[in-house]
Amino acid sequence: MLYYLLYEVLRHYFSPLNVFRYITVRTVYASLTAMFLALVFGPGLIRRLRELQIGQYIREEGPQEHRKKAGTPTMGGVLIVLSTAVPTILWADLTNPFILLSLFALLAFAAIGFIDDYAKVLKQRNLGLTAKKKLALQVLVSLVVGVSLLVLVTRNAYTTQLVFPFLKRLHPDLVIHSLLKSPHLWFLAFVPFLFFVVVVIVGSSNAVNLTDGLDGLAIGCTVIAAGALTVLTYVSSNSRWAAYLDIQYIPRVGELTVFCGALVGASLGFLWYNAHPAEIFMGDVGSLSLGGTLGVVAVIIKQEILLFFVGGIFVLEAVSVILQVGSFKLRGKRIFRMAPIHHHFELLGWSESKVIVRFWIAALVFALFALTTLKLR
Repeated sequence: MLYYLLYEVLRHYFSPLNVFRYITVRTVYASLTAMFLALVFGPGLIRRLRELQIGQYIREEGPQEHRKKAGTPTMGGVLIVLSTAVPTILWADLTNPFILLSLFALLAFAAIGFIDDYAKVLKQRNLGLTAKKKLALQVLVSLVVGVSLLVLVTRNAYTTQLVFPFLKRLHPDLVIHSLLKSPHLWFLAFVPFLFFVVVVIVGSSNAVNLTDGLDGLAIGCTVIAAGALTVLTYVSSNSRWAAYLDIQYIPRVGELTVFCGALVGASLGFLWYNAHPAEIFMGDVGSLSLGGTLGVVAVIIKQEILLFFVGGIFVLEAVSVILQVGSFKLRGKRIFRMAPIHHHFELLGWSESKVIVRFWIAALVFALFALTTLKLR
């Protein structure tokens, strides 16, 4: 709302306020506001969660060093979500459909995670929603995002073409246009696009969820990934940069940079309390919403494929679980000592802090590589 007050109203009386029309300025303010909110309200939330005895349950089969973390306040993702949503509402243009869609995804995935975390607290076990119920809700939210984007396609505000790094002339359309002419099968034309959107968003949401197993690991990697997406979002909305880098130009997506900046700031603020040894855990309300939001942003700015590099650590964590489960079911043998892979390194003798910092370094390398691909096309 501050955007409207400072730019739409007060700038007519005080010309220096024209500076707030610039996305870069509002992105910085959104980021600082988000970090400020997280830092200020963090201690109060931690105290309240302790009073309500909303603590983390630690599974017995994990590294024994983690047993001492039992009872640490969880569901701290509420702090991340609110510290992202409030600055976005304050500093972004709320008439922008991409902002509204991203806020919807953030809150919807947070709601799924909240239900899951609350169920765990009630049962005093590391089991909340069943896998099928959680997946069904994630798919539902992703479909809403996909359908909304299809509506924007009809307004020439979005495209269903897929962009591949390194291959600048390969832009396959995920909508089967030949089926649109069929009076009975036209809806099937959108199935490939919707399926792809669901895979990207749900996959991203669950990948971050799997990474959230060590103090500060998931949120630190999120800061890096969200930072990279902030850059990608800005260049995608700038016609000159988009033309120079030969990437998809999406005129109205620039406002999403403010949202990404808020996400970075909120994540940094939460990391202050989640750093090892953690005073609070984000829980599923945080990991599912962060992952789902990263996936939604990637889909909106047409960098779905590049998300595999931007969130490289998340991908490795998810793949390690898939390989471990697949190997055990097919061969009866495990590939890693424990999955996700960060536990494997713990069981090899790495200290928790060493695993975290080294994974952060790897996440930064992945993100920097993703940004370098912009010119390698």
